[in-house]
Amino acid sequence: MQKRVRFDFDVFFTNGGSLTGHDFRLDIAGDTISDTELANCIIADLRLLMVGQVTIRNKVMLTEAHKRTADAHPTGQRTQLIDLSHTIENGLITYKGLPAPIICDFLSREDSRNLYEEGTEFQIGKIEMVTNTGTYLDCPFHRFPDGNDLSQVGLEAFTDLPGTVIRFPHREVRSITADHLRNQEIRNRAILIHTGWDEHWNTDLYYSNHPHLTEDAATYLRDCGAKLVGIDSHNIDDTTGKNRPVHTTLLEANILIVEHLCNLSAISSNDFTFSAAPPKFKGVGTFPVRALAKVRY
Repeated sequence: MQKRVRFDFDVFFTNGGSLTGHDFRLDIAGDTISDTELANCIIADLRLLMVGQVTIRNKVMLTEAHKRTADAHPTGQRTQLIDLSHTIENGLITYKGLPAPIICDFLSREDSRNLYEEGTEFQIGKIEMVTNTGTYLDCPFHRFPDGNDLSQVGLEAFTDLPGTVIRFPHREVRSITADHLRNQEIRNRAILIHTGWDEHWNTDLYYSNHPHLTEDAATYLRDCGAKLVGIDSHNIDDTTGKNRPVHTTLLEANILIVEHLCNLSAISSNDFTFSAAPPKFKGVGTFPVRALAKVRY
């Protein structure tokens, strides 16, 4: 059922003045919405500037049909952020044969009490790990010694890319070919392959017989002008052999790769942008990212 929210609000502006609304109604995407999210929706929909404190009062959830069409108010259109990244924790195995991360205290809160006045304490963490850990991004340096490393890849290569999700349930398809990818919007987009393999994450099943792209699929994506390609399985390549044609084809063409995505089922349409930003490391070709989709509704 579609949901709406009825509420009163007060908006106070940092340069003086205020705005009050009574019995205001708003369409929402889920079953509920927090006061903070509601305040952000008001600001976006009314295109308000210089907003300070916002107070939400008398909030009531309603089961009603949405009143606006998708393009009724394009300038005030709201977005939802969907996290597509696995959690990295101490001892996590991402790829068999590679060491698990060690996550611990460099300075514990208890020890920090000796350095600061009473009531003041801090924790400084220490992480030891290989760069292929969790949900991570590959750039050309990962495959080619003269390819761009993470410090040389521009922000536009992995930030706010128009996205396309293409779905191939792993129970039906394991080798995804060029023919599977036809009749899709690809050029200048982040192509995210949703197989559902992430349901096996952190289990023995995850590491073998996983869904992957074939070499001709990679060639097709390259020739169609894909900007980035991601997948929610163990590897974008078939790992039963010793060659990696998908990595080779895509990275040689400066098409970034994101592996070990998750939660792609939560993206309900292709009206979204994709981001997967790594730190700016020199001499590094792979690093964990906080991958996300920004879905418009």
